[in-house]
Amino acid sequence: MTRSRKQLLEARGVHVAFGGIRALGGVDLTLRSGQILGLIGPNGAGKTTMVNVLSGFQRPTEGRIEMDGVDVSALSPRRMAQAGVGRSFQAARLFRDLTVEENLAVAGIGTGLSGRLAAERARDILDWIGYAGRHDQRCDSLSYGDERRISIARALALHPSFALLDEPASGMNDAECDALMAVISGIPGRFGCGVLLIEHNMKVIMGVCERIHVLDGGRSLAEGTPQEVRHDPVVRRAYLGEKASNDAIAI
Repeated sequence: MTRSRKQLLEARGVHVAFGGIRALGGVDLTLRSGQILGLIGPNGAGKTTMVNVLSGFQRPTEGRIEMDGVDVSALSPRRMAQAGVGRSFQAARLFRDLTVEENLAVAGIGTGLSGRLAAERARDILDWIGYAGRHDQRCDSLSYGDERRISIARALALHPSFALLDEPASGMNDAECDALMAVISGIPGRFGCGVLLIEHNMKVIMGVCERIHVLDGGRSLAEGTPQEVRHDPVVRRAYLGEKASNDAIAI
């Protein structure tokens, strides 16, 4: 089964409320094919809620999600994955009693591939991320950093137009972060998809993203290049308070 590549994933005026609590309040966001867009903000800013809406795990209270201009707000997570949205989670959620290849092959079968073709796709992705010769390793024996990378690889096995990565560097040491940055930087060129990256590690965000969208209190605070966001006084205050220095979020 083939699927045409989508070029735009857009949130238009998205609101999400849980009872009387507003998680998102009118967010507009555009992810383009081939782009790496960072999504940052203080804890509780609405970042994971935004990813949940974009991937079908949460319906917007108001507003809509569009894919190449088509409203997909009501699609289930499974239908969103079939339409071209792959994601990873803060927790890896791997099938721990299966091998790394089997974990990826399950995702490929979900896109309509035969078992043989899904296994071929899985091996190709694993080789690309540096797992050549380790396809048969069970996921219950992976290190924490390897779990995070396999989670990304499984999202890529869906052959997505857009890959949404939720805090993939969380808990990683410096060496693991460097390896992760190399993987994420190469995704658009290797797989042709857009990447939305939620991350608190500013080294990772500044090192791989072309543009950065900042949320605060469920609303869009700023968007721009890494340099523009780095030096934005409004962004610095949101992260670090009124007395934040000019180099406070510099790498």
